[in-house]
Amino acid sequence: TKTLILGSFNHGDVRPVTSFFNLVRAHNTGAAFSFLAGASGWQRWFFVTLGIAASGFIVWMLRSHPGQKLFAFALACILAGAIGNNLIDRVLHGYVVDFFDFHWRFLSGIFTGGHFPAFNVADASITIGAVALILDEILRVKRGR
Repeated sequence: TKTLILGSFNHGDVRPVTSFFNLVRAHNTGAAFSFLAGASGWQRWFFVTLGIAASGFIVWMLRSHPGQKLFAFALACILAGAIGNNLIDRVLHGYVVDFFDFHWRFLSGIFTGGHFPAFNVADASITIGAVALILDEILRVKRGR
């Protein structure tokens, strides 16, 4: 998906799809919600290093818990997102390519123009993995009662 955006859009391009959704090409040198985007460049290698460490830890966790399907699914989603954003994008480009732009008027008080920060498939994968990880923990606790 990022390759398609890079090949079809220039940085800053916006293509409306619906009244609440655009495809865009945005570059994020920071983390979630552009945290540290204004730093002097050190954050690129910090996030790459963090991505490598997190990926190693996740692989170790996956190998340590092979029978836990929801847990493994959650970690695999987080791992895929970490590799896509923190390793591939940051190493190749120095920034993460974001392209989903959702906007609603009711978000105007929170986000400029009601636009939720642009994100990508890797971000969605990390979010799905985090939700699945929380669900797995809730189910584990309930089974333990």
